[in-house]
Amino acid sequence: MGARQRIFQNAFKLLRSSGLGRVMAPFTQGCGAIFMMHHVRPARDDEYQPNLHLEITPEFLRQSIEQIRGNGYEIIALDEAVDLLKSGYGNQRYAALTFDDGYRDNLKIAYPILKELNVPFTIYVATGLIDRETELWWIALERIIGQNDEIRLSAETAGEAISCRTVAEKDACYEQLTRWLTQEVDEKQQREIIRQLAERYDFDLAGLADEMMMTWDELRELAQDPLVTLAAHTHAHHALARLGAADARSDIQRGIERMQQELGRKPKHFAYPYGNKIAVSKRDAQILSEAGFNSAVTTFPGLLKSVNARDPMLLPRVSLNGRFQDPYVIDQYLTGAPFALYHVARWACRGRSFRSGVSRLFPSTR
Repeated sequence: MGARQRIFQNAFKLLRSSGLGRVMAPFTQGCGAIFMMHHVRPARDDEYQPNLHLEITPEFLRQSIEQIRGNGYEIIALDEAVDLLKSGYGNQRYAALTFDDGYRDNLKIAYPILKELNVPFTIYVATGLIDRETELWWIALERIIGQNDEIRLSAETAGEAISCRTVAEKDACYEQLTRWLTQEVDEKQQREIIRQLAERYDFDLAGLADEMMMTWDELRELAQDPLVTLAAHTHAHHALARLGAADARSDIQRGIERMQQELGRKPKHFAYPYGNKIAVSKRDAQILSEAGFNSAVTTFPGLLKSVNARDPMLLPRVSLNGRFQDPYVIDQYLTGAPFALYHVARWACRGRSFRSGVSRLFPSTR
């Protein structure tokens, strides 16, 4: 764990030990929460895990459900949560559980726990990953770096080889290339670069998708359970705000069509891939509204409040971060205090290093 992560872990402990979170709760709590997860699987002991924030253990999933309920929240289906938010009805606080992308561990590991505990949940399906037409580029990049002592990009994209012999160098290499791929090259170039890297380092992109993603048959199996809601997550898993309007609309529509073709129903809810400020725009929210969605979730950190009913196409979520798998973190999230402090810090602090540290506590989805 890096220095910044230790700082934030200590901040959570301070909120708990000082009681500040509970003091702030009457002013910072919302009416509900939408929790975000990706992978649920046993802990790995690898030192190099740049995507650790995207995976939690089965034990922590069970603990989280117990903590949410123990805090007086009823865990309900996303349909009901969105209806309650829009109507403003009732005093009972509620939570919805969501999983992004469509990983097989959601079926094999998370589902038995959720079924046992009678917990409804939503999976946002990136249909191109299920069709094996798009790339799990963030995981491919992690593995390519993990398997090599240096990374050399193609001649067209420059440069010197990047050393990745040590764990520290691998982490730095991953961070450097991820920033470049998500902020400096466009979405089309991003995928071309990943495919070139996979070819250069003999990495099987299709095999990775087969290993990690569900099939349509597996999704149909899940869809039979009334506890399960299958929702949309585009087709190609692009950052919509980084696409032109026509391409964004096409990616959304393609995802809708594939779900209708394979599952026989049109999805009512949507999650933006990545879901952060550079991946989400008002334009995209308007496209989703015109497409008939009832809600769309971002990765903007926060609890649901009555103000969110004004724009259900830009709902916040609470990330269950794999680097912070402690039950007290759930307690603090549900006070709303961490999010209030986060927004104050973003407003008050202009230093790049501090903002970067804050953003690591609330990492965007991939």
